[in-house]
Amino acid sequence: MTVTTGEKAPDFTLPASNGEDVKLSDFQGKNVVLYFYPKDMTPGCTTQACDFRDKHDEFKDLDAVILGVSTDPMARHEKFIDKYGLPFLLLADEEHEAAELFGVWKLKKNFGKEYMGIERSTFILDKEGNVVKEYRKVKVKEHIDEVLAYIKENMK
Repeated sequence: MTVTTGEKAPDFTLPASNGEDVKLSDFQGKNVVLYFYPKDMTPGCTTQACDFRDKHDEFKDLDAVILGVSTDPMARHEKFIDKYGLPFLLLADEEHEAAELFGVWKLKKNFGKEYMGIERSTFILDKEGNVVKEYRKVKVKEHIDEVLAYIKENMK
């Protein structure tokens, strides 16, 4: 399955770093930045998470919630949050259910090896839960600024 801009985002429930199971639909009424990333504590994912952390107040001022999703278990998410002071929820998608719903669970190649994993992607949802923008095969550099600019310009 893949998500299409203009459609309602598929709902899912995952364990979150606040100790609760959260549903994506729980965030209706807010703009949502849903970002999928490959793995906690890796260089690109750390840079991306810290960039979101550093702009967190700006997103909050735009009534936008940031949710990070990877297949890492909650214990690893907690270490990642503690180490880098991340102020937003991380969701543990250990069975890659949400990743498959959003079409980001892909065959990847690295150093000649093939394996399944998350393709770094970001989805912006409006207050009704519709996908209004998607970024696939994200390059970390300047991505957060691009997402923030989109929300400022398009999500009043």
